[in-house]
Amino acid sequence: MKRLLGLLVLVAVLAVAWVAWVNLREDGMQETALPSGATAAEVVARGEYLTRAGNCMTCHTDRGGTPYAGGRPIDTPFGMLYASNLTPDAGTGLGRWSTADFWRAMHHGRSRDGRLLYPAFPYPNYTQVRREDADAMFAYLRTLPPARQPNRPHELRWPYSTQSALAVWRALYFRSGEHRDEPAQSAEWNRGAYLVRGLGHCSACHATRNALGASDMMDLSGGLIPMQGWYAPSLADSQEAGLQRWSTQLAVELLGTGVAEGASVLGPMAEVVLHSTQYLAPQDLQAMAVFLRSLPDDAVQPQARSPAPPPSAAIAEHGARLYGQHCAQCHGEQGRGVAGAYPPLAGNRAVALPVTANLVQVVLYGGFPPATAGHPRPFGMPPYATVLSDADIAAVLTHLRTSWGNAAPPVTELEVAQQRDTRR
Repeated sequence: MKRLLGLLVLVAVLAVAWVAWVNLREDGMQETALPSGATAAEVVARGEYLTRAGNCMTCHTDRGGTPYAGGRPIDTPFGMLYASNLTPDAGTGLGRWSTADFWRAMHHGRSRDGRLLYPAFPYPNYTQVRREDADAMFAYLRTLPPARQPNRPHELRWPYSTQSALAVWRALYFRSGEHRDEPAQSAEWNRGAYLVRGLGHCSACHATRNALGASDMMDLSGGLIPMQGWYAPSLADSQEAGLQRWSTQLAVELLGTGVAEGASVLGPMAEVVLHSTQYLAPQDLQAMAVFLRSLPDDAVQPQARSPAPPPSAAIAEHGARLYGQHCAQCHGEQGRGVAGAYPPLAGNRAVALPVTANLVQVVLYGGFPPATAGHPRPFGMPPYATVLSDADIAAVLTHLRTSWGNAAPPVTELEVAQQRDTRR
């Protein structure tokens, strides 16, 4: 018995030592100078561009607040987190940080004072960012007007609020590592991979998360975005949001303007385009498109799918009637839409997604593409939460998913009710 107890103690000690070693090991913490031949102005301009590419403003700016001053709440299954102040205020922001401190946060997920950071700050992706890019981003953030706005303490449930629990999570799911180009691929492909996997942190939304909120940076197979009620469709499936069957130009147009032929971005992706991708250079958008189009297509062939059960005659009739009353004026009697204004519903893969969350969200609460330089006056979808019942919405969406060649399963009242609950 004593021998067994001693063995268990030894295992526990080794486990604690392993967790500590994984979380405390760091590299490349030295201060760095400007790249050879670069002026301070050039580095700052590059940093501003990269900060846009990383979409830092979306999370680090509260509604109606000072840009980058933090305070925006980020709801998670473990409690509420609040984004930090990135302005150079000495008391509440990054004013006392060094380039090494910022690199440690980006690459190792540790704050200036050594605290472990929560991965709502996507350092599992940002660890791929190259040191010179992180330094340029920090140089830009140092030029922002200082905003004295204290960081709000997080409101997480125990044990998720403890550093020890976070240390265990990191030991299980986080490894620092800088992006390395793949020699067999083109420079354009590698640039796209760097932006998608690292700075753009696409997998933060477009990946499935486990019960502890962890995901794989390489996974782009889609998943529900925790606490938001939106589904980030698979980028590895051409029947969801994969670009394998799109032209590169069409993909560039969607990322740069928020709309393209037969498609538009809504919900969280609208914020990404609004604050980030519309500002990227065409060559970077093209690189991202080239990389995404190269992903293996996980789409299931139509003949391999089981046919969806048809809706009852009563639901089909009710849905068709509601569509005629509320939808046909914009989207057309045959669901063909209006080019440049209202997207088609016939043959629209967003209508036939296996997860109906986005469709229900749009009908309940409306959907609005971003106003971008390339498409400054987008048409939006009005909300129907107070106009249609759960049964009505289920019926009209079932009509969309089973008409004009669409062959997706019906929407249930329960699915609609669950989405209403996300806003209560």
